[in-house]
Amino acid sequence: MSLLEAILIGIIQGATEFLPISSDGHLVLVPAILGLPQPDLVLIGLVHAGTLLAIVAYFWRDIVTILRAVLGGLARRRPFDDADARLGYFMVLGSIPAAIVGLLAMDFFEEQFGSPTVAALGLLVTAAFLVVGERLRRGTKSLDRLTWVDTLIIGSFQVLALLPGVSRSGTTIAAGLGRGLDRPTAARFSFLVGLPAIAGAGLLSIIDIFSAQGSLPAAHYLAAFVTAAVVGYLCIAFLLNWVKRHTLYPFAIYCVAFGVLFLLFGR
Repeated sequence: MSLLEAILIGIIQGATEFLPISSDGHLVLVPAILGLPQPDLVLIGLVHAGTLLAIVAYFWRDIVTILRAVLGGLARRRPFDDADARLGYFMVLGSIPAAIVGLLAMDFFEEQFGSPTVAALGLLVTAAFLVVGERLRRGTKSLDRLTWVDTLIIGSFQVLALLPGVSRSGTTIAAGLGRGLDRPTAARFSFLVGLPAIAGAGLLSIIDIFSAQGSLPAAHYLAAFVTAAVVGYLCIAFLLNWVKRHTLYPFAIYCVAFGVLFLLFGR
């Protein structure tokens, strides 16, 4: 794999991790279409670490505020009084369904990553969620009115994102819209509720680095890591700005076009 190909993998991971178009689907489909070699475990681990750095860097103020609220609530023995503290607990609660299913069916989900067809079908599923989410959008509920039932429902949709092609951000934003959040609030909560899952995946990928043999020069790995982090940060900012004034339909159209074209001509 050349330096440019390593940078391309970083761009794919950084952009599609946070836009509602599925990073795993693109990491399966783009190499299959372009005939690129599959990235090794070290490269995969580093680009996941890059996107983890991006989301922590973007939301660090929120993370600090939430941690202070949680610790303050515990110190006062009133853990759920503060809205920021409740948000912290909701972030953990929303991550539980995907963590349980992922651990119980890890082998099944890993097998699906060998199938570009599954990834292409997953993009069509993502498109359907985005369209349905927009159709259900009411935009009447703020984060401080979010309930544990809302959180479990939204978080449960992260289970589907264990399949390649199904976007974690896409399904959770759509679920948030269905539960009454407006688009910007649904997008922000999607990132926050996904942070534990992204952190877990990033840390597991980093662990894989130490058990894998790198086959590329160090400059290739560094370039992919930096690219994933920078592109990821920019894409978080882009999406949160986009949903203030625009619908999710363009992302749905993109997913349908990419998925259908691959199914028709890419196999």
